[in-house]
Amino acid sequence: QVQLVESGGGLVQPGGSLRLSCAASGSISSIGRMGWYRQAPGKEREVVARITNGGDTNVADSVEGRFTIVRDNSNNTVYLQMNNLQPEDTAVYYCHAVSRGMVYWGKGTLITVSS
Repeated sequence: QVQLVESGGGLVQPGGSLRLSCAASGSISSIGRMGWYRQAPGKEREVVARITNGGDTNVADSVEGRFTIVRDNSNNTVYLQMNNLQPEDTAVYYCHAVSRGMVYWGKGTLITVSS
């Protein structure tokens, strides 16, 4: 079992920055890929960024150049640095991890981009 706890959401003005954190606990030695997804009101959940335990990353086109995913294996945490946030980035952001073929999700953290 893997538990994921997100933090760092909130309200930010357009053009602002936030950093999300996701701390993993439990069977952490078996975690492979981790990442962030988001779900905006009335829309399906979509991938934002993913990172392997070797550090290879994949970022959605919609956030390329603005969002960066980083993983710190020493403290079992994955971060999402979000710059130049825009209203269309408003969503609930979920941490995601894959371990031994099982998919785990955090409870989500809300980010609202508004003036």
